[in-house]
Amino acid sequence: MSKEDMVKEAVEEAKARAAGAEEAEAGKDAAAEEQDAGTEKAGTEEAVSEEETAETEAEQEESGEEPGEKPEKKKLFGKKNKKDKKDEKIDELTDRLTRQMAEFDNFRKRTEKEKSQMYEIGAKDIIEKILPVVDNFERGLSSMSEEEKSTPFAEGMEKIYKQLMTTLEGIGVKPIEAVGQEFNPDFHNAVMHVEDEELGENIIAEEFQKGYTYRDSVVRHSMVKVAN
Repeated sequence: MSKEDMVKEAVEEAKARAAGAEEAEAGKDAAAEEQDAGTEKAGTEEAVSEEETAETEAEQEESGEEPGEKPEKKKLFGKKNKKDKKDEKIDELTDRLTRQMAEFDNFRKRTEKEKSQMYEIGAKDIIEKILPVVDNFERGLSSMSEEEKSTPFAEGMEKIYKQLMTTLEGIGVKPIEAVGQEFNPDFHNAVMHVEDEELGENIIAEEFQKGYTYRDSVVRHSMVKVAN
């Protein structure tokens, strides 16, 4: 073999060794990268698993379950059993509307009651001012003689008096019964006492001024004389 052939063979052998070394090094690098990727993936999966475990234990503790206890049912696709934000907002608005409706209903009832009380107060005030007119009619009619009562004037006054009393009765005004009744301080005002064996104890003997009620509420007490 010539010298040139020997040199050429040595060069080829060196190239082959260098190529083999590069392939081996590349294989080592690829293996190392694959191992690092597997380690990183495992660490990520472990971290995710630990996070999910922590969340599950927190939810179990919040719902009263023992930590670590397996839930009876799981939602599909691994979704958490949490209420949607829109549902929460709907519940909140529904609760607020219910409260406002209840408050409005209470306000309406309270207003109606106040209006009714104000109406009764105003009506009683007007009735109190009309009653002296009724008293004057009764005094005038009772002072007439039998001959005067038969005159057209007296008959006209009698009709006006009856019409007035019918109108008052129609709106709920009624006279309080007094003479012959047992004295009741809720309806009668005793201004005089008398001893009378013919009457029972605490019986009204005479009425000086007629009393009236309006819707079962006393507008004016009867002024009476009580026996025994």
